[in-house]
Amino acid sequence: MKKYWSEKARGLTPYTAGEQPKRQCIKLNTNENAYGPSPTVLSAITEAARSLRLYPAPDSGGLRQAAAACHGVTEGQVFCANGSDEALAFCFQAFFDPSVPVKTMDVTYSFYPVWAKLFGLTLEEIPLLPDFTADVAGLSGGGSVVIANPNAPTGIALPLAQVEEIVKRTSGIVIVDEAYAAFGAQSAVPLIARYDNLVVVRTLSKSHSLAGLRVGYVLAHENLISALNTIKDSFNSYPLDRLAQAGAAAALSDTAYYEAATAKIIATREYTVAEFEKRGFTVLPSSANFIFVRFMDAEGTAAALRSHGILVRYFPGGRTKDFLRVTIGTAEQMNELFTALEELKCR
Repeated sequence: MKKYWSEKARGLTPYTAGEQPKRQCIKLNTNENAYGPSPTVLSAITEAARSLRLYPAPDSGGLRQAAAACHGVTEGQVFCANGSDEALAFCFQAFFDPSVPVKTMDVTYSFYPVWAKLFGLTLEEIPLLPDFTADVAGLSGGGSVVIANPNAPTGIALPLAQVEEIVKRTSGIVIVDEAYAAFGAQSAVPLIARYDNLVVVRTLSKSHSLAGLRVGYVLAHENLISALNTIKDSFNSYPLDRLAQAGAAAALSDTAYYEAATAKIIATREYTVAEFEKRGFTVLPSSANFIFVRFMDAEGTAAALRSHGILVRYFPGGRTKDFLRVTIGTAEQMNELFTALEELKCR
């Protein structure tokens, strides 16, 4: 029943997030970090809680300062939001117009078409090549582009030179969604100094173990940051709460802790890929904290694993129907996955 719904609401097909189970299980379906946040994050949040009667800083000044220092940009080149999803939604509103099609990949983050429809935009989906890599020539030369690098759900990353080619040959804005870049991709942030049409979006959910805190940010030319602030302040002047700002700033400042955690995840990823390949599975090359694995019956395998208390992500339809996306957990969790696959005789 959709009584009283607006025409826009009736026409939308919303994004479907990965399952968040209430029972205990091995959760390899939503790409959360296998390791907890830095102790300095918890201390910063505890301290910030003492001031909850006060509104947070509307400009997220402390967090912007930490992000700027982390990436070698100025504070004026940073915009903060409730997770990279909100940051991306603001970007779609600030930089894309209905009259100009937005290019993206046909197999990529499934929120992009949702935002496009919500904001009345035309999305031009460029098919991936047979090996699931991006068609750089097809993505280049248009008015606007949004790409995930590394791509999701494949995990395949574009080299920086190819990202630059897309930026250079695009007349409008190019958004590079770097949600998983910390796990092995080349970041496009150094290109911001040379290209005023480049927007890089980051999240602390994956690399900094803060999926429950909801913090993302944008790095771009000051002029583009001003446009984002205009959208934000026309919607909600206080999007990022006091606890999130404090915790995220602390996380970005503790580089040693997160570099060590990331190194463990990458090592476990390489071990996991080798174990899958040893068993005869095809695994796409990954620069993320997940891998994309081909199965004879991907949907059935996902259901069977779920009955064994292990969650992975299945994407039905099209070219993804034979694959499962598997988050890289701890080495112990990955070994439990292999034990379950052997017991279930999944291939």
